[in-house]
Amino acid sequence: MTKRILVTGGAGFIGSNFVDYMNTHDPGTHVTVYDDFSTGLDNNLAGAQCTVIRDSILNAPALVHAARGVDSIVHLAAIGSVPLSVAHPRPTHDANATGTLNVLEAARENSVDHVVVASSSSVYGLNPSLPKNELDWTRPLSPYAASKLATESYALAYGASYGMRTLAFRFFNVYGPRQRADHPYAAVIPKFIDSAIAGRPLVIHGDGLQSRDFTYVESVCSTLYDSVMRHAQYNQPVNLAFGTNTTLLDLVAELEDVLNCTVALEHQEPRAGDVRSSQADTSLLGTLFPEARPVSLRVGLKNTVEWFARGD
Repeated sequence: MTKRILVTGGAGFIGSNFVDYMNTHDPGTHVTVYDDFSTGLDNNLAGAQCTVIRDSILNAPALVHAARGVDSIVHLAAIGSVPLSVAHPRPTHDANATGTLNVLEAARENSVDHVVVASSSSVYGLNPSLPKNELDWTRPLSPYAASKLATESYALAYGASYGMRTLAFRFFNVYGPRQRADHPYAAVIPKFIDSAIAGRPLVIHGDGLQSRDFTYVESVCSTLYDSVMRHAQYNQPVNLAFGTNTTLLDLVAELEDVLNCTVALEHQEPRAGDVRSSQADTSLLGTLFPEARPVSLRVGLKNTVEWFARGD
C-alpha cells in the first residue's frame, strides 16, 4: 500500500528540502504539500513529485479535507521569526499555536496515527544552562518562543489524551539552500551570505559573542524522514541539533574562509527577544535516532554559498 504523508509548510525552506528528501529516498510515498505560500515559493517545488494544496492552516475545514487518508503529518508551517513576533505577536500566535491545534484536530478527525511537529530551541529562553537538555526549564523571551512552546505542548497533549503517535522536535538554527534572505526578518546565515556576496557590511546585533547550534537542513530532513518511516513517537520534546556552540564572530570567520575574502562588520543594538546562547544536549536524539549525523558548518556553509551563487 502506498504511504501518504501531508507536509504543512512544504513550499518553505525546510519543508521543500524535506519533500525533495522524501522523493529521493522513498519515491513511492505520495507527498501532499499544504502551504499558503505566504513565505513559501513555487520555485522551491520545481521538479518535486507532490500534490500541492494552496491554503492556510487557519482554514480548519480545508485541513480536515487535506488530511483524509494520510498516514503521517509533518507540521512545518509557521511564522518563524523572533523579531517579527515581537513586532506583530497576534499573527504569530494564530499561525503557530492555533494553526497547530487545527493540524492536530484534522489528524484526530481523520484518525491519522502519526504527527510530527516543529518546535524551537527558543523555548529555553532565559535558561542559561548549556547544553540545553529537554528536561531543563523553559522561559520564552518572545511571542515566537511562547507560540512554539504551545506547538510542542499541544502535540504532546494530543499524544497523551488521544493515543496519537506524536513527536515534537526542537529545531536549533536550521540553515541551508532555499533559506530566504530577501525579507527584513531573515535568519542570520542567509543574511550574512547575501550581504557578503553583495559586498555589504554584515550586521551583528550586539557584540557577536552570542552563540548558536547551527544545524544543516539535510540533517534535519534525514531525521524527519526516519521519524516518518518508523512512525517514531516520544512523550517529551526532542532536540534536533548536534551540540555545536558557534558564536556569530566564529560564523563570520568561517564564512570568510569559504568565500576567501574579508568582510566588514556593522554592530547594532541587541534585539528584544533574542537568546544569548544556544547549544543542544544531543543524548536523547542519539538514543532515539542513532543514524542521525551532523554536517559540519564548513561543508554546510559551502553548500549554501554555492546555492546563493547559482541564484536558484
